[in-house]
Amino acid sequence: MSNASELLKLLLPEYLIEYFEILKFEEENNILHLYFEEKNTLPKEFSSLVVQSKGFLPEITVDDFPLRGKSVKLHIKRRRWTEVKSGNIIQRDWNLIAKGTHMTQDFAEFLKKISRY
Repeated sequence: MSNASELLKLLLPEYLIEYFEILKFEEENNILHLYFEEKNTLPKEFSSLVVQSKGFLPEITVDDFPLRGKSVKLHIKRRRWTEVKSGNIIQRDWNLIAKGTHMTQDFAEFLKKISRY
């Protein structure tokens, strides 16, 4: 491993490392809280538009795989942009949460697999 981001990709969902900045982390009552904010990089499908960054959507909190015996909560702030010409709000299409849960898709799939045994 050549750098910290490569190591983090092994521990966290890869899209978090690629598209989000880690703002901070805290440990509280045996729960590890990791805070992420989406980078100000416009999605490729909107690269031809003139846009302005317009802040963030409300933060979401999802459960992820435990690390070293600690529960992990991911606090994620997704960015939004406004197209200058039309005033339309633009955002990435994220599937961060497994349907019907407060867990990452990977964690939900893992729990489904182990519950079958």
